[in-house]
Amino acid sequence: MLTIVFDGIAYGMLLFVLAAGLSVTLGLMNFVNLAHGAFAMAGGYATVILMNRYGVPFLTCLPLAFLFSAGLGLLFERLLYRHMYERSHLDQVLFSIGLVFMAIAATDFLMGSQQQSFRLPAWLQGRFEVMGVGVGVYRLFIVVICGLLALGLQWVLASTRFGSQLRAAVDDRRVARGLGIPVVSVFAITFAFGSGLAGLGGALGAEIVGLDPTFPLKFMLYFLIVVTVGGTSSLTGPLLAALLLGVADVMGKYLVPQLGAFIIYAMMLTVLMIRPNGLFERGR
Repeated sequence: MLTIVFDGIAYGMLLFVLAAGLSVTLGLMNFVNLAHGAFAMAGGYATVILMNRYGVPFLTCLPLAFLFSAGLGLLFERLLYRHMYERSHLDQVLFSIGLVFMAIAATDFLMGSQQQSFRLPAWLQGRFEVMGVGVGVYRLFIVVICGLLALGLQWVLASTRFGSQLRAAVDDRRVARGLGIPVVSVFAITFAFGSGLAGLGGALGAEIVGLDPTFPLKFMLYFLIVVTVGGTSSLTGPLLAALLLGVADVMGKYLVPQLGAFIIYAMMLTVLMIRPNGLFERGR
């Protein structure tokens, strides 16, 4: 049982990194970007190509996947997304869901529809036992990396000048501009960083959750559940929501596989009935 719980925690930490960028854009920038999974898919495919075609080491691929997805995010933000910030949420949803289908079609055309995979380095393979608990080496690696990222993100948003500028720009853009805050640059950097996080999550998760052109659609609902259940006031809520979702999903698949995804949907509905604004709602 404890082994299943640990696997669920690893899965939850991975979901957090995948969804953290959406938490930032939706929670802090108030922008509904349903195409967030496309940037995660881009990071995963970048890792597959670098490792399988060019023999780049896995650890080198991780920052490259981050940079590649961040670069795509910055490009799309400058060309497309910036024009949607002032539009309604419905317009943002329609715009971003259109990008999802375009990304799926383009990936299917360029890479084919088959499942992609790569071979992890030998030192990340296998399992070991700690007090009777089976621990997968790669899952432990994911827990450590994602845990450090969660701490770093919380520190940046809560304790740095950039985090203060971002919060001020979101609360009132006109006043923030009057105070000399470069709102356009702050939003561009934030969007690019969130996209880079998604790409890093896609690179880390390709071996566990799989990678194919439908990735953005398959995991869109998971990302939304993490952000919705966790709330949008900070990253603490999405982190706890991702851990709950990961453990519930893995335990459900192991113990009652016939229920499928019913457990996580039931958990989401229960939480939202008790706390409609998520575990950590924004203070008024």
